[in-house]
Amino acid sequence: MISPLLSVSNLHVGFGRDLVKTEIVKGVSFDLSAGETLAIVGESGSGKSVTALSINRLVDFGGGRITAGSIMLSRADGTTVDIATAKEPVLEKIRGGEIGMIFQEPMTSLNPVLSIGRQIAESFRLHRGLTGRQAEAAAKDALDRVRIPDAARRLKYTPNQLSGGMLQRVMIASALACNPRLLIADEPTTALDVTVQAQIMALLAELKRETGMGMIFITHDIGLVAGSADKVMVMQAGEAVEQGPLDDILDRPQHAYTKHLLSAVPHFQSGRAARADFARQQKQMAALKVEGLTVRFPVSGSIFSRSPGSVHAVENIGFDLMPGETLAIVGESGSGKSTTARAILGLVKPIRGDFSTPGTNAATRTDPGVQMVFQNPYASLNPRLRIDSILAEPVIAAGEPVTAKTRERMAMLLKRVGLPEDSLERYPHQFSGGQRQRLCIARALMLNPKILVLDEAVSALDVSVQARVLELLIDLQKEYGLAYLFVSHDMAVVERIAHRIAVVYAGQIVEIGDAASVLSNPQHSYTKRLISAVPTIDRRQQHFEIDTRQIPSLVRPAGYEPPQADWRGFGGDHRARVEA
Repeated sequence: MISPLLSVSNLHVGFGRDLVKTEIVKGVSFDLSAGETLAIVGESGSGKSVTALSINRLVDFGGGRITAGSIMLSRADGTTVDIATAKEPVLEKIRGGEIGMIFQEPMTSLNPVLSIGRQIAESFRLHRGLTGRQAEAAAKDALDRVRIPDAARRLKYTPNQLSGGMLQRVMIASALACNPRLLIADEPTTALDVTVQAQIMALLAELKRETGMGMIFITHDIGLVAGSADKVMVMQAGEAVEQGPLDDILDRPQHAYTKHLLSAVPHFQSGRAARADFARQQKQMAALKVEGLTVRFPVSGSIFSRSPGSVHAVENIGFDLMPGETLAIVGESGSGKSTTARAILGLVKPIRGDFSTPGTNAATRTDPGVQMVFQNPYASLNPRLRIDSILAEPVIAAGEPVTAKTRERMAMLLKRVGLPEDSLERYPHQFSGGQRQRLCIARALMLNPKILVLDEAVSALDVSVQARVLELLIDLQKEYGLAYLFVSHDMAVVERIAHRIAVVYAGQIVEIGDAASVLSNPQHSYTKRLISAVPTIDRRQQHFEIDTRQIPSLVRPAGYEPPQADWRGFGGDHRARVEA
């Protein structure tokens, strides 16, 4: 019998002074063979990331300690080492050399002041002894391997000059630089658009086939698990509550927590699950009307030359949003969807276009009746302020006094979003991610707005928490007649909450209409590409195609004006741009 590449037995990990009381991982065991992918799933705090960090002993650097168990790794030279008890000099050779790791957020994993080439070349210097031009050539080959175009030039880039998808490819290139036998990918696609996500998964699958490496894939996206994993391990409260072959776990789950996770996941159903609880009235006044919205950013020229033109971030976008309706704006990073939302809020100044709400201030183009809920609840709440002060912020910003009536509204909204009234005396760090996003929603409702702009408002949350926040948003919409402008890259979430969808590509709307119609019968090639990239629980062992196409450059020469768009209708209000 062939011995496994990795064998973890009865792993226990604790933190702090009392390692037993603060135990995070409690007796986890599993085996992984070469060429096999194990998906570890579970909510935040379940112990899945700590388990992954323990496999190469990175947990030691965060105050954690392995208190019991073994982690047996079969090495390239035929020997076996117990990572749980190995000394640091041995671990230094294993990390990066035999175990590669891709972290969730590339911007925090890469040094912001060093070039991409220098950071990748570091692996070759440490593990292969390459220096100078040899290390630089190896770094270029690594970027070529992960399909980054114009690799030689991009070696000189710093991380802030690349998109999220490109940065994640750089992380993969760095992790695979020395052909590790085991790759640990911790939420590698969480913040990426569906098309970029599909490319990353295709890339990992191809590299796994080429090298025969084993892979541990940590995620909360069950659709991705279905498309890429061979085996699944479900973790809850530090324990592996269920594990087995992919089909057994997804089709015949035995543990109650596994069933709960699978039921909480928003499964994409090609429009069949779209909401049907809103009907437009012919003479109804729009809560928000946008016409010809255009946002451009000038490109700086050199001292001796004029500006070469401008970035056409948003070009001639128009739509209307009715009270009680949700319009989802979907598209890849850089497509212009967030810039559109920011322009409507007055955070970005458009060069032309009209957008109005019943309460718009003509001079400032702002309206207190339009409020925003941001993507990251950890970053959008001031950690130094108590919750009562945070909820009072929009009231103070609107020039109104904080009175007893204001405090009554705070208490009412906290109750409405499912939080206790004593939350007012607490600080943000005393709440979970889902609770913080509920606080952000309560803050946005303090001024009794008519429109909420939700910019990736649930993408940072676990699937079960995400489901509860979506249910809350739908309940609040029905109760207060709110209109939602919902910016997202997650098509399964969009299907669950949207009444209408606008697909944005290269700064322009290319398709718009009723959610069920757009998702079930997409007409524009870009919409079709977005939908085909959505991972679903029904697509097992999906073969993702590697596609190196990029969104075309939005930089246009000075004086350029795009041609007038032609549209075709497909029933109801569903229409799409005619493609050249």
